[in-house]
Amino acid sequence: QVLLVESGGGLVQAGGSLRLSCTASGRTFSSVTMAWFRQAPGKERDFVAAITRNEGITLYADSVKGRFTITRDNAKNAVYLQMNSLKPEDTAVYYCAAKTVLGETSNPGRYDYWGQGTQVTVSS
Repeated sequence: QVLLVESGGGLVQAGGSLRLSCTASGRTFSSVTMAWFRQAPGKERDFVAAITRNEGITLYADSVKGRFTITRDNAKNAVYLQMNSLKPEDTAVYYCAAKTVLGETSNPGRYDYWGQGTQVTVSS
């Protein structure tokens, strides 16, 4: 079992930055792939970024490449999402997720554990 708690959301103007944090407890943190997804009202939950277990290999959605950076600190059982050059279309609830199986990293159905979500609102 892995418990995930996100923080760091808020309201920011377009072009601004936010840093989301997700703290995990329970299962050995370094054994899971961590990811961020987001869901806007009336839309499906979309993949944003992921970082693999021990190797720290990262993967990003095309829409956030060059603007967002995912990192993890296994000693603190934490994963972070630094979001720069934010756009109004980045507005959504952002979810931290964890999975133990390999593959299909951008598929939300492959993730076993989810946080409660944190709201990010970008004003134009």
